[in-house]
Amino acid sequence: MFTNPDIFKSGSLEQISAQLRFNIIEMSHKAHSAHLGSCLSCVDILTALYFNILNVDPSNPEMPERDIFILSKGHAAMALYSVLAARGFFNSELLKDYNQDGGVLAEHPPASGLAGVEAATGSLGHGLPISTGQALAIKLKHTPQRVFCLLSDGETNEGSVWEAALFASAQKLNNLICFIDYNKWQATGRSDEVLNVTSHADKWSSFGWDVECIDGHDCQQIISAANSPSEKPKMIIADTVKGRGVSFMEDDNNWHYRAPNLEEIQQAKQELGI
Repeated sequence: MFTNPDIFKSGSLEQISAQLRFNIIEMSHKAHSAHLGSCLSCVDILTALYFNILNVDPSNPEMPERDIFILSKGHAAMALYSVLAARGFFNSELLKDYNQDGGVLAEHPPASGLAGVEAATGSLGHGLPISTGQALAIKLKHTPQRVFCLLSDGETNEGSVWEAALFASAQKLNNLICFIDYNKWQATGRSDEVLNVTSHADKWSSFGWDVECIDGHDCQQIISAANSPSEKPKMIIADTVKGRGVSFMEDDNNWHYRAPNLEEIQQAKQELGI
């Protein structure tokens, strides 16, 4: 119902992203779950990470030498679950029970030992501090692992983000690579209208980070930015569109709250080429 296994084995990154978007849309419909637009804006980042960048082994999710990924914008859990299932961390049948009573896939990533989920997140502003601690621990062990973290742009309203940013810079954590899903919306309005965080590049540079600005829907740009070496912690500002991939959802903040009906699912399926 939710996956096309052949796409995940041999499809291009763009084909994988399209299939993941449809899986997420179906999950939102079945669970009557919010945050669909926020999930669709970050799908390409997660696709590039899990199908190209991260050193992880789905058959051995606790592998000591694995790279670490923290979804700080935990409200995009549907996107994380979909890509983890696609990579084989757990059976895709679990996606059908997302946000259901008795299910293991909570609306935000849980602290229940679910394979591939490194930390419980969703209270915004926590993911970067967790990632910073992980990166420091790896530095102290002198191992080659990297830590990746995905934040929302609205999340940078939180003071804990900037405290962690200063600490990461002071500790020269060049094994920490972060993304901002810069879709320019948060729950109640445009991000730059709620709080003035539009000058992301200047802010992160002033905090001592290496900064790259990319198209957050271009997998090759994502891969290149993530893999380019740096002597500093890196912030990749990914210019994205909320609701990306489905014309009537794109840049419409109503899809922060709405779940699609059956007619909308069919239209999305057609537009995504599924």
